[in-house]
Amino acid sequence: MTDATALERATAAYIERFGSEPTLITRAPGRVNIIGEHTDYNDGFALPMALPFDIVIAAAPTDDQSISAQSEGFEPTTIDLSMAPDPAAGWAAYVHGIAHLLAEAGHAVGGWQGCLASDIPAGASLSSSAALTMASGLAALGAAGSTIDPIELALLGQRVENEVLGFPSGNLDQLASVSGRANSASLIDCRSVDVTPVPLPAGIEIVIMDTGTRRELVDSEYAARRADCERAAEILGVAALRDATVADLDRLEDDQLLMRARHIVGENQRTLDAAEAMRAGDAVALGELMSQSHASLRDDYHVTSPALDAISALAQTMPGCLGARMTGGGFAGGAVALVRADATDAFVAAMLDAYEPPVEQPAVAPVQFWPVTANAGAEILRTPS
Repeated sequence: MTDATALERATAAYIERFGSEPTLITRAPGRVNIIGEHTDYNDGFALPMALPFDIVIAAAPTDDQSISAQSEGFEPTTIDLSMAPDPAAGWAAYVHGIAHLLAEAGHAVGGWQGCLASDIPAGASLSSSAALTMASGLAALGAAGSTIDPIELALLGQRVENEVLGFPSGNLDQLASVSGRANSASLIDCRSVDVTPVPLPAGIEIVIMDTGTRRELVDSEYAARRADCERAAEILGVAALRDATVADLDRLEDDQLLMRARHIVGENQRTLDAAEAMRAGDAVALGELMSQSHASLRDDYHVTSPALDAISALAQTMPGCLGARMTGGGFAGGAVALVRADATDAFVAAMLDAYEPPVEQPAVAPVQFWPVTANAGAEILRTPS
């Protein structure tokens, strides 16, 4: 990230490349998941918040069904909307995929030319891919002068990952990106896709902790967790583990399936309890639930890592920290801490001084800490007149 915002950089890049002001501007935020991890593909509950880090597209409609776009740090791309998206096209697959599925669902989409810029730290478990998909979908809709219910856009964005890219993700990231509200997290029922704003307790801050580690070749592990959950639900005779109870767990004889199901059942309850704690302004209870979540992800779901364990454990020892856990899919990337607002500066300074990436999982990017506030969800900032 630089001192200039993504909006400023995208706009400047558009003017430099196309020689005029953009007439269409969209933005979509990344997200941090406060609690409720790996519950989305089990029809469960999650409690993310949209971040003050955006992907912005500065653009203008074109007369043909094509997209000509450039993004910071990547090669420019040209997309023919009459063709099916190519899953091997890198970042362009998200741009093409959402336009393709919008059109397939009966929405008017248009071609556009534009420039993309991002404030979302890549690889830090903050869901830059979902933000890219949501901002791109709004650009394709805005170019045609059409609109969409944000929840439908989010679910089509999930299908981009599932059907275009072949990644068996849930709907958390896209729903978080479209449903954000200032000063609030979003309690998401991933089955009904109902989203309820939940105000953050006063006097606390959310601090994102980027370990500087990055995931590599773990898509198969994610798919394996989902398969374990589906097998456990089948044995228990429920539609998804969201429907299982603690008492049901005794019926799982396979130790691995028991651990996976125990995490999901417990995590759903922790998420509901966390929302109640937030409504009551009980930051201490919220922090305890976050730390319990990390322990479950480590011991039962096995998706943490040496770096995520180390940074979360260290954070939990720091004055003013009420709880900490990994966030996102796991294995590398980022964690999140709940810190008293009056201790945040000291917390960040102490963590920068004390945290050392583990020898067995070295950092490949800078270790960074960001106190963040909740942001509004994806939107079209400027439409062609």
